[in-house]
Amino acid sequence: MGNSISIYSVPSGLELILVVVIVLVASYFLGCFNGAVIVSKYILRDDIRKHGSGNAGLTNFHRTFGGGLTFAVILCDVLKAVFAVLLGSWLFSWNPVLGKYFAGLFCLLGHMFPCMFHFKGGKGILSGGTIAIMIDWRIALVVWGGFLILTALTRYVSLGSLWAGASFPFISWYCYPEVKIVVLAFLCGGLVVWKHRGNAERLLHGTERKLCFHKKKEGGS
Repeated sequence: MGNSISIYSVPSGLELILVVVIVLVASYFLGCFNGAVIVSKYILRDDIRKHGSGNAGLTNFHRTFGGGLTFAVILCDVLKAVFAVLLGSWLFSWNPVLGKYFAGLFCLLGHMFPCMFHFKGGKGILSGGTIAIMIDWRIALVVWGGFLILTALTRYVSLGSLWAGASFPFISWYCYPEVKIVVLAFLCGGLVVWKHRGNAERLLHGTERKLCFHKKKEGGS
């Protein structure tokens, strides 16, 4: 099992509040740099949220625009999660793992509800998957392993995404059985599942679209 114990003591009073606020605000605004929105609006002079499912995520971007700019979206959503988690781990020096989860949660909130883009963001799979990798390879193995297997077997990205969100808190609980961490993990996983509630309904009704590897102008996940 994981161990988040540190030799550093927990700061008290204003110092603790300052650390929490810095990580919260910085992680949220890092999350707000939504790759799909930025690339579509400022490079393609279009808005991904006006196409397909209206979701500002990688899958809808790929289905709508395709092309090499998909990698720019990936890079943006990966790097912002990396920076947020590193910041949380560094400033929460007394408990770096707790800092990773805390920063990860607010990075996801920024990605899903970006204040500069009218709170209409993505569903958090790529950023959330990056956060899982940054936290612990065991967590990443369960989250990404299930995601890739389910997506490959069914070609439903949303089914793999639902697995990722649902499994994240439970594998986190196994690796880091600390109340604060488990609560943050359930919040992260719950956000991902909640953002995919429409996909879950379409899966149940057999109307969900499968993954394809060519550009399309309508529909989306």
